[in-house]
Amino acid sequence: MRLLLEHEDIDPNCQDNIGLPPLLWAVGRGEVGVIKIFLGWIDADHNTPENLHNKAFMFAAWLGKEEVVKLLLGHGDVNPNYSDDRGGTSLLYASVEGNIGVVELLLESPDVNPDHPNKNGQTPLWWAAKLGHEGVVKLLLERRDVDLDR
Repeated sequence: MRLLLEHEDIDPNCQDNIGLPPLLWAVGRGEVGVIKIFLGWIDADHNTPENLHNKAFMFAAWLGKEEVVKLLLGHGDVNPNYSDDRGGTSLLYASVEGNIGVVELLLESPDVNPDHPNKNGQTPLWWAAKLGHEGVVKLLLERRDVDLDR
């Protein structure tokens, strides 16, 4: 991977036929070493889409990739409350999927808003309860900043 990125004619932000750049493929596969290489390359001030780190973080949370979430959460460019065009956040998607380990990691961060609703007003707690993710519901209910009336 390092050798490929050393070539000026290689664009690490190119997208495949479904619109995914290589970083998101590495996240999906949980390839922490490759992700670190991409982050180092991106941090070297190359032209990179502005929200790529946030999208990678959200994708990792949705897939339950705890090690990747830890790596990206520790990276300065990630906003844990970043929301997509539907208003979904990493915590919301981790809650939808019942990824309890990721939910725990996210709730440990003081920057994460555990009550952020999507555009339909549904919160992580709402989704976890609807889908029967009991462990996630318990974690969210332990927080004092979760509105039970939403």
